[in-house]
Amino acid sequence: MSQSETKTPTSAMHQPGIPSENTFHPGKPSKGELVPSRYAVRIGDIDVMVVSDGVLPLPTVMLGHNADPKVRASWMENMFLPADAFDWPLNAVVVRSGDQTILLDAGLGLDPDLHLPRAGQLIKRLEAAEIDLASVTDIVLTHLHMDHIGGLLVDGVKEQLRPDLKIHVAAAEVKFWEAPDFTQTNMPQGFPDALRATSKQFLKEYRSYLKLFDEESEVAPGVVARRTGGHTPGHSVIRVASGGDALTFAGDAVFQVGFEQPDWYNGFEHDPKEAARVRVDLLRDLASSGELLVATHLPFPSVGRVAAAGEAFRWVPVIWDY
Repeated sequence: MSQSETKTPTSAMHQPGIPSENTFHPGKPSKGELVPSRYAVRIGDIDVMVVSDGVLPLPTVMLGHNADPKVRASWMENMFLPADAFDWPLNAVVVRSGDQTILLDAGLGLDPDLHLPRAGQLIKRLEAAEIDLASVTDIVLTHLHMDHIGGLLVDGVKEQLRPDLKIHVAAAEVKFWEAPDFTQTNMPQGFPDALRATSKQFLKEYRSYLKLFDEESEVAPGVVARRTGGHTPGHSVIRVASGGDALTFAGDAVFQVGFEQPDWYNGFEHDPKEAARVRVDLLRDLASSGELLVATHLPFPSVGRVAAAGEAFRWVPVIWDY
């Protein structure tokens, strides 16, 4: 299929350092999709593709369980979001640096009896993008919540992965899930049990693939994972840098509400106070540098920049480039 036949966005912006050409094959839409659920940018010599894993519905209290309910409801109204529940986007990223193909997080996978039928789309969307699972040399996991590892537990996926695959994750994250603490979280019923079960299954299935790091690890030239903690003790972000350009995949360090209300606690944060500190530090750094940001739960394609706005921040999405 030629480039003209598929309107796959190929670049975040026409500007030096993010050229419009894209070395990812354009592929084709998944069955039933009008356009492919992916978006590609160039960071210097490195290719980055954001792939949507779908969306999952969650109660709005998840966005700030320490916030005044009236203030939270007002924010939802101003954002034209429903008052009781909202759709949470799920994004993963594929990076190509040199001869390495790196998957950043792996999506939700199969529905863990939580009735989330619109999520867990990553594996079929990688296939639609003609990204062979056997070509993936490395996987970096921001943390071990089920919506970041579940795709690896889908039937038949493990058999397609190469035997020398390396799965990079912070050592503190693996240790945490040996006896996870949910006392400071505020999750809907069923989620803690599902998170425990999924992490346990993942560690059983993939322990021999794990390549643990303490604080920082260079996964490939220009691709560095760094432990931030906060959301979970081993939560990490991944920075991609090449040719003077940079993009950070922030995982769950920042959510849609986190720009205007960085001190609101998300219900999935195991240490919400520390998570808020991590969020502010990250957003402050990105606002200063002007580098690109992608995060798991920002609306697809989740590529944009951060601007300072008084004591808080402002999200500036890039213009889609076709």
